[in-house]
Amino acid sequence: MTLQTVLFDLDGTVSDSAPGILSSLSWAFAENGIAPLDERTGRALLGPPFYESLPPLIGGDLVPAVIASYREHYATAMFDTELYAGMGEVLRQLVDRGVTLALATSKPEHYAGPILEHLGVADLFAVIGGDTLDGARNTKALVVAEVVSRLQLEDPASALMVGDRLHDVHGSAVHGIACLGAGWGYGLEGELELAGARQIFATPADLGAYLASLELPGPGESGGG
Repeated sequence: MTLQTVLFDLDGTVSDSAPGILSSLSWAFAENGIAPLDERTGRALLGPPFYESLPPLIGGDLVPAVIASYREHYATAMFDTELYAGMGEVLRQLVDRGVTLALATSKPEHYAGPILEHLGVADLFAVIGGDTLDGARNTKALVVAEVVSRLQLEDPASALMVGDRLHDVHGSAVHGIACLGAGWGYGLEGELELAGARQIFATPADLGAYLASLELPGPGESGGG
């Protein structure tokens, strides 16, 4: 393929944000009188929108209150995150080669932009796309649609998604974009394989080596954005 554009998920792909997310969720559960989650269940919540993942665990009626409590704590805890080792180099190498980068996260944009600023990589992304605070883009497919629109992406075959959960694979596939699996992230065992990720990488360095092997557009061609 000729690579022009790469969309990245945030949590579990670009950065390890589990500490801030799980501490905020634990605080929200306690404030609303809900028993704490076991480690495996908590990990499974990392990535998908809470509108989708919480109702089966706590019931739909409690979700708005839990999300409100979560956001109160997460306003500061969101900075309890760090880039995965080697991810900064992967992003910069792509930009240096003329590839357009975009963020496509289920996290509200309200948080995503400041987090990328905190991580020192916001300037590398042509588009920072996410959910809205009211959940208007409450699926990864809707987030990717928004990002694709802002990029004015004309050829999905020239783009790739990189993500760690099945929602990344399925959400990008809706728009004809293949997904590479971030095997270092929060996906459960076998999740990315079953979802149909094109290829799965153990580390950001492995991902970077693969992306570096792909053909780039010729002079005058553009990935949009």
